[in-house]
Amino acid sequence: MRGWRHRAIPLAAMAIMPASANGWRTIDSGANCPDNLGAFQKGFAMIGGARAGLLALAMLGTALPAEARTLDLKNPADALTAMRKVQCSTRDGEAVVYHWAGKVFSRVEGEPDRHLFNVEGMNVRTCVTVTDPARGTGFRQVSRELMFYLDPATGAVLKTWSNPWTGKSVEVVHVANDPVNMRAPQFPIGRDGKPFDLGARIEGGKVFMPTEVPLFYANPLGGDYQQWAGNQYHAMEIFDFVAEAADLLDAGKPRAKPSIAWVRISPFLPWMEMASRPGILVFNATGGTVEGIAGLPAVIREQIASTYPTYAAPPPADDARPNETSWTYFKKRIEAAKSASAGSGSVR
Repeated sequence: MRGWRHRAIPLAAMAIMPASANGWRTIDSGANCPDNLGAFQKGFAMIGGARAGLLALAMLGTALPAEARTLDLKNPADALTAMRKVQCSTRDGEAVVYHWAGKVFSRVEGEPDRHLFNVEGMNVRTCVTVTDPARGTGFRQVSRELMFYLDPATGAVLKTWSNPWTGKSVEVVHVANDPVNMRAPQFPIGRDGKPFDLGARIEGGKVFMPTEVPLFYANPLGGDYQQWAGNQYHAMEIFDFVAEAADLLDAGKPRAKPSIAWVRISPFLPWMEMASRPGILVFNATGGTVEGIAGLPAVIREQIASTYPTYAAPPPADDARPNETSWTYFKKRIEAAKSASAGSGSVR
């Protein structure tokens, strides 16, 4: 719910992403998830004062005893702490698990929308504190995420799928994005010198945190001439987080345990083999943090135990690998299949 690549996004995480997802993967566009749980990275216009004054304010926000303070979302250091409590935990190295569940619909001009799949996804992540002499104390997030496509009628994890437009039976490639990491640490002061803004709204004892992530970038499967011929990856991920204000604003609590709504609008998935047929997919899911891998539904726990054991824990905090998305993961599978065919002399 990539990112939260996400999203890696993530639902993909997310980037949340991840993010993400995105989601909140830091959702790069490539943070999904799912495909990207992480993005949630905005800046707001500097109201006034010098960069040094902003840094002093950021440092002040982290200097007081945590148990004695209520976070002030107008303070960039406190706002970043709140973001970290939503994304993961203020305790370095503590693993946090997000879960989401929902549906996937097709939208093709001139025909009714079709409910193609149900989805069950997870993102496991952790954060680590980093410091910068000019930008203050911030954090970096690392994660990996899974999302499975289920039969809408039976709830079973699909191995193959009968494409209703082509009549072909195709292999289902589930989301397995490792990693979905923040591309760069987040600090109270941005690279542009502006203070971090959570973009939150407090209402009725809750904190609402919406993030929209438009995605438009070179498609990993699109060839070398996309600048001239088109075929770029074009999608959008939307992450709406909600947390209890009493939890999020209590500096003594390391986590906020938020709920999330995730919407993704994207092209057809490459494994569907839709080629240039017109249409899009609409993902709609809800979820939140759970108490570790044991808190996930059985359908995901069974897949982790049998096929994806590395997804029981987040990557190391210093993970420097490039982010994975559904498209890059699919490309690796295709290239591996080509190599295997070439080695066996059965190249088509």
